[in-house]
Amino acid sequence: MPDGLLWGQPSPRRPALHAEGMQSRTGFAIPGSQHKGRGAISNPGNRFEQTAVEALDDGWGTLAEDLADLPPLATQLLREKSRTALSYNDSPDIGFDRSINPYRGCEHGCVYCFARPSHAYLGYSPGLDFETKLLFKPDLPALLEKELSRKGYVPRPVALGANTDPYQPVERNVVLTRQVLEILERFNHPVTVVTKSALVLRDADILARMAAKNLAQVAISVTTLDGALARKMEPRAASPARRLAAMADLSRLGIPTAILAAPMIPGLNDAELEQILLAGANAGARRAGYVLLRLPLEIRALFEEWMARHFPDRARKVLSLIRQTRGGATYQSDFGTRQTGTGPYAELLQQRFLRAVAALGMERRMGGVASLDCEQFAVPEVARPQPRQMALF
Repeated sequence: MPDGLLWGQPSPRRPALHAEGMQSRTGFAIPGSQHKGRGAISNPGNRFEQTAVEALDDGWGTLAEDLADLPPLATQLLREKSRTALSYNDSPDIGFDRSINPYRGCEHGCVYCFARPSHAYLGYSPGLDFETKLLFKPDLPALLEKELSRKGYVPRPVALGANTDPYQPVERNVVLTRQVLEILERFNHPVTVVTKSALVLRDADILARMAAKNLAQVAISVTTLDGALARKMEPRAASPARRLAAMADLSRLGIPTAILAAPMIPGLNDAELEQILLAGANAGARRAGYVLLRLPLEIRALFEEWMARHFPDRARKVLSLIRQTRGGATYQSDFGTRQTGTGPYAELLQQRFLRAVAALGMERRMGGVASLDCEQFAVPEVARPQPRQMALF
């Protein structure tokens, strides 16, 4: 077990603010302060709480001094009792209708992660809790096998890691994602993987066998080619160079890959769009996609804190550009435009993407899922439910 990784049981709703091994202050942040190796600046309470904690200096200047040099935060890994393995959605602007998420929360620490608000449903903060209190599902493989074996199950491509990254650092020890892939391979079930981790290469053997049957694709997210910027945006994710190298290795093995320039943040990394797509094409990516920054619910305040900490000189400009792509707000949830935005700035970004993809001879990622083969799906004999007639005697 790596240093700093704590194991335990999930806490009830509204857990203690200072769990064992955790040293985070909840509900506030001091400009210039940040836990090393973490993305969020603070750990605000979630929207379901009826009380809030607010920092108040006593007049002696001790608050700023106390928070000036915060120590690293340990990762706490908590067991979650799952009811189902597959999560279904009917969103018209998403290219899949089912997904598998081995983990809740993500240690990569991307402050802009759209999944952060989901941690509030568990009683945790979308801030530092999201990247330090991770829930894993040890019974996920057994549940998945059971659900795929049900009579009448209709296979369609399943997205592995649609909410949080299936190859985040804790996967090295927990190995849930590999177990899921082993089951999908036995059932000949098509799968798409989305990650920003080079750890996906560990499972290249399974993915290559499935890809040979047109059952697997991998999409790798690259937000910037600037290593220094990446360390601020995604403190515990693989470097951009390692992600592109992993994409090249997967491509050489015959595994179809896609490059995702996501998210594009106006005034921060969107100028790199064409370079990111070119780097992906050079690494063998056949498809490409992009997503405009989304700031729903608690993410807006977390992102504003992060900008003030890392880019105080351009924070106001970036937020202004974001509002220009969201009808004057920081986020709009309308289907069809929530991932691309509206207005001249968003339209220009979309045109740049389409032009670059056409010039590189790549396809838009949305068409990739539909090309996977669902006809090969079959329940293995060992997984078939056994007749229960003899149980009557």
